[in-house]
Amino acid sequence: MTAPLLVLASSSPRRRDLLARIGAVPSRIASPDIDETPLKGELPRAYALRLAQAKAAAVVREADEIVLAGDTTVALGRRILPPADDETVQRKLLALLSGRRHQCISAICVIDQAGLLRTRIVETVVAFKRMSADEIDAYVASGEGLGKAGGYAIQGRAEALIRFVSGSHSGVIGLPLFETRALLRSAGYPLG
Repeated sequence: MTAPLLVLASSSPRRRDLLARIGAVPSRIASPDIDETPLKGELPRAYALRLAQAKAAAVVREADEIVLAGDTTVALGRRILPPADDETVQRKLLALLSGRRHQCISAICVIDQAGLLRTRIVETVVAFKRMSADEIDAYVASGEGLGKAGGYAIQGRAEALIRFVSGSHSGVIGLPLFETRALLRSAGYPLG
């Protein structure tokens, strides 16, 4: 059996860049169109896993392909935080996260050539410093966290506002590389 081709079920340039770090180059990118609305009473871990599985399943897979999908959910306790769709939402999210610990839950799903589904969930604890209104305004003005879960991007300017990370830094960015590499290798994707 020949080595499978990799399909990335994500339009995120960050996930593509992260995959390149482990030597994985998708043969194609497919942007799944799924409803990402949390279900009533759904907890953050279950939500992230459901979305990763739904994204992988939404992509048509050829016989010689494996599909990789991921979801990164930011949660404050049992509360799922939305992406920062605009500056007002981003300001509210950053004020909520200021001086507190929160969880970044990264779920990954790989569907192999036989259709077998493999998943992992990685939880990372992140704590922002207590941010002043000026610091929040300056970060929002940078435009960096718009569209991102929780309203920030740890790989950019926000990193200087984060006092503590316990877990997978790459998972907070969008794809926990240790677990992703293990899943891809178990699915037959050739990685050294």
